[in-house]
Amino acid sequence: MNRLDEVFQQKKANILSVYFTAGFPGLTDTIPIMTHLQDAGADIIEVGIPYSDPVADGPTIQESNQAALKNGMNLRLLLQQLKDVRKQINIPIVLMGYFNPVMQYGIERFCQECHELGVDGFIFPDLPMQMYLDEFKEAFEKHGLHNIFLITPQTSDERVRAIDKNSDSFIYVVSSASITGAKTGISSEQEAYFQRICDLKLKNPTLIGFGISNQETFEKACKTAHGAIIGSAFIKVLEHSKDLKTDIHNYIRSVKKAHENIIH
Repeated sequence: MNRLDEVFQQKKANILSVYFTAGFPGLTDTIPIMTHLQDAGADIIEVGIPYSDPVADGPTIQESNQAALKNGMNLRLLLQQLKDVRKQINIPIVLMGYFNPVMQYGIERFCQECHELGVDGFIFPDLPMQMYLDEFKEAFEKHGLHNIFLITPQTSDERVRAIDKNSDSFIYVVSSASITGAKTGISSEQEAYFQRICDLKLKNPTLIGFGISNQETFEKACKTAHGAIIGSAFIKVLEHSKDLKTDIHNYIRSVKKAHENIIH
């Protein structure tokens, strides 16, 4: 069974997925950050593949992409860094990024290597659902890799149901139509949108992302979804960190402090 499936079967609620950009803040920080996230109580790790033009992302993630590229990170090096990752990490690993570098690398080769490394799934915001179904679904499924689709407040109920039908993992519920970034809170309008998605009673679990940054926003997201995704706020923790292990543990603890099993 895919590790993502295991997490949602075992936990069902208050699932915390954390995103960071590979090669940031330092080129060799990728595996240490993943280890600290697992030890601190994260349930899923999303590793960002740095890209030169991350159009869907806000300033924080854009800057982390530029810094990682400047450090020398690229897709090939990231896969090399993940070579022995399953000796240390047993929670799900999702790679997130833009599809062009993967196309250049070669889809079949990429899927084969990710399977061998123990990657569980992908999030490609710029990969249209129909293109995935027509051209890439077979390769992903052959190697046991889940493709995760995103929905936004502008996504119609009909489209959400179509995405749910064609999904084999969680659905990424983007909290707003704007770019990524840690906002000050969740509005009543956003809560109504989360409730609308919840009321559709989808077959796949949902995680809410964009604007989740602390215990309050995490708990609000968890009221109508299976959990939430934190990205920009965690990148800021890394950016200002003087001690990655301590700062990551303290941050994850602060987000999950109302829940049990904060630290393994």
